[in-house]
Amino acid sequence: MSSAVGFRTLGVTYPLLALSLTKSPVHVGWAGFALTLPTLLFYVPAGLLVDRMTARAVMAATEAARLLAVASVFLAVLFGGVTLPHLLAAAFVEGTFWVVYSLAETALIRSAVPRASLVGMLATSETSSHVAVMAARPVGGFLFGLGHCVPFVMNTLLFLASLTAVLTLPGGGERHVLRTAAPGGGKTSFLQEMTAGVGELRSHRFLRNAMALTTVTNLMINMLIIVFVAGSVTHSPLEVGLVLAASGLGGVLGSALAPPLRRLLRHPLLEPRLAPLGPPREILLFAHMWIWAFALLIPVVGESPVFFGAALFLMGCAGALSNMSVRAFEIDRVAEGKLARVVSVHRLTTHGAVCLAAPLGGFLVSAVGVPAATRSLFLVMSGITLSVAVAVPLRRVLRSGTPAGPPVSGRIRRRPEDLGPPVPEPVCRRSDLFRQAVRLCGQVRRKPRSHRGLRTPSQTGR
Repeated sequence: MSSAVGFRTLGVTYPLLALSLTKSPVHVGWAGFALTLPTLLFYVPAGLLVDRMTARAVMAATEAARLLAVASVFLAVLFGGVTLPHLLAAAFVEGTFWVVYSLAETALIRSAVPRASLVGMLATSETSSHVAVMAARPVGGFLFGLGHCVPFVMNTLLFLASLTAVLTLPGGGERHVLRTAAPGGGKTSFLQEMTAGVGELRSHRFLRNAMALTTVTNLMINMLIIVFVAGSVTHSPLEVGLVLAASGLGGVLGSALAPPLRRLLRHPLLEPRLAPLGPPREILLFAHMWIWAFALLIPVVGESPVFFGAALFLMGCAGALSNMSVRAFEIDRVAEGKLARVVSVHRLTTHGAVCLAAPLGGFLVSAVGVPAATRSLFLVMSGITLSVAVAVPLRRVLRSGTPAGPPVSGRIRRRPEDLGPPVPEPVCRRSDLFRQAVRLCGQVRRKPRSHRGLRTPSQTGR
C-alpha cells in the first residue's frame, strides 16, 4: 500500500517540481514521460528477472533503490541544488523499479499466500491500488503546495516503511528459481525464455481474451478522461479532481464486491443455470464489456461533470472485478517459473494502450469536438461488445459440430478402431495354477453322477 501511494504521489510531484524549476510546460511533459517510459521498456526484461530470483530479494532491492532516488531529490531540493537532469533521472529510476516491484509483488502473493486466502488477499491488493489512485494525486498536490520538499520527505518515509515490511515478512517467498538449462545442455537465451513466457500466455484462452479486453477498456477509459479534461475549461479544479477520483472510488467498491460475487456465481442453485454461459471468470469478462458499454452511454446523455463521474465510477467498478478474476487465474493456473513473464507481457500490452490514449483522445476532440467524441467512444465500445456477444456462441456451435441424427434401429457393427486398444490378458501366477490343480483333483475324486438310461457298476451288482 505505501509503495503504491508513493508511486502515485510522485506522478504528480515530479511534473510540478519540473514546472517550478523551468516554468516550461514542455519540461513538465518530459518529467511525466520519464516516469512512464519504463512501463514500455522494462516490463518484459523485469518479468524474466523476477522469474530468475526470489520475490522478497527483488522487492527489497527495488525499494532500497527507490528510497535512495527520492532521498537524493529531497536533499537536492533542501539545499537548493536540484536540476532538471537530476529530476528526470530520479523519475526514470522510480518508474523502472516500480515496474520490477509490481511484478515481484505478484510472485510473492503466489508464494506466501495459502490457496484458501488467495481471493481475500487479491481483493486487499486491488483495493489498495485503487485507494492509491483515488487519494495519492490530490494528496501529492496538497503536500507540494505546503513546500517543495514536503512530498519527498513523505515518500522517503513511505519507501522506508515498505522496505521494512518486506524485510520482516515471514518465509520471504523463497519458493522457486527458474531453470536455465536448454534441452541441448547449454543455457537458454533471453529470446528463448521470453518466447516460452509468451507461449505460456497463449496456451490459456482466458488470459488471451482478458488481455484483449483490458487493452480495449484501458484505451476507452483514458480516452474518455482526455475528452473530459479537454472540455473542462469552464469547470473548477475541484470538480475535475472529484470526477477523476470517481474511477478509484468505483475500483474500491468493485474490489470489495469481488469475493461475495465470486461465491454467488458458484452457489449450487445458480451455478447450473449459468453453466451454458461458461465459468464464472468468463461471465465476469462479458459483464465487464456490457457495463463499460452502458457507462460510455451516460456522458452521451449529458455533458455535465456528474455524468462523466458516473461513467468513470462504473468503469472503475467493472475493471476491478475483471482484474480480480485475471490475477487469480494467473496465480492459480500459470506454470511455475513463468508467472512474472506472463504478467509482464499482459501489462506491457495493456499499459501500451494507456500511452496511446492521450494522443488519440486529443486528436479525436480536436477533430470532432467533445459531444461527438463521447458518442464515438460509445459506438466503438458497443460495436465491440455486440461482436463478441455474437462471435462467442457462434464459435461454440462451430466447434461442437453438427448434431448427430436419430439413432438407427438394429445392431450396429463396430469397427475395430472403435474398440480401442486390446486389453492385455491377465498374468497367470503360480499360486493360481496351484489352486486350479487342487480344484481339478477334488472334482476327479467325487462320485460320478448317474445319467438317464445308464447304471453304475454298484446298481448292476458287479
